[in-house]
Amino acid sequence: MSERPVTAGTRDPDALIRRAGARGDPNHDQHFLVDDRVVDRIPEYLPEGADRSHVLEVGGGPGVLTDRLLASAPADGRVTVVERDPMFAGFLREEFADDIDEGRLSILEGDALEVDLPDDVTASVSNLPYSVSSEITFRLLPLGVPMVLMFQREFAERMAADPGTSEYGRLSVTAGHYADVAVVEPVPKEAFSPAPAVESSVVRVTPRAPDYDVPNAQFFLQFVTAVFTQRRKTVRNAIRNTAHISELDDADAVVERADEDLLSARAGDLSPADFAALAALAWEYGEPR
Repeated sequence: MSERPVTAGTRDPDALIRRAGARGDPNHDQHFLVDDRVVDRIPEYLPEGADRSHVLEVGGGPGVLTDRLLASAPADGRVTVVERDPMFAGFLREEFADDIDEGRLSILEGDALEVDLPDDVTASVSNLPYSVSSEITFRLLPLGVPMVLMFQREFAERMAADPGTSEYGRLSVTAGHYADVAVVEPVPKEAFSPAPAVESSVVRVTPRAPDYDVPNAQFFLQFVTAVFTQRRKTVRNAIRNTAHISELDDADAVVERADEDLLSARAGDLSPADFAALAALAWEYGEPR
């Protein structure tokens, strides 16, 4: 008798992995989530009232989370899965053939950093490959949609960190520029097969406009990145020493006009609004290339 279920949300993670004929490979960042309780909760962490009409999943693998996303979607909702592994992409097309035929599921085969993402996505729920978490997150954040993402615990804590804490850094400022970020659930190693060497966490991302203005978003994020490369230096020295990264022709002009309290601080003590104020000066007086 076939063990294939007939309704979304009932597929057993271990059975899905067996049908896919796959085994997780730690050397290729493959750790499959197999704890039913965790999988069931993940879609429910989307903010209350979030539009679930078109959910994007990055890294579908054997479809464990895909199954739950289809179950939690509205009757006319859709799920798009980006999967770079041809074997898994083929398995998803076979396993979820009925959902594809009904227009409820699309499989986008390719690298999430390179493929054209759908322009009508309303939310994203994903267990991201940890080795490229940063790059994928920076691509997803500008979409401006609510997200629930699984990360390595340390990455999640840095993403949600407040100024003045040891975890606070470029990731915190960048994420905070686009959204409110909260760690909503720790996930133990035992929830995966094979178990990774690190603990994991689920993060909720609720988009919002920043409470400050920047003259150019790309330059602002580039400026933040530059200053944090010398987080142990004073901001004064960091601005001067990283002009080649922020592409400023006149870093001294920025320093001359900036508030002394900001210049004498370290990058980790500045709020996103502080960085915005400095970036505005850099944009106006630093002669960015």
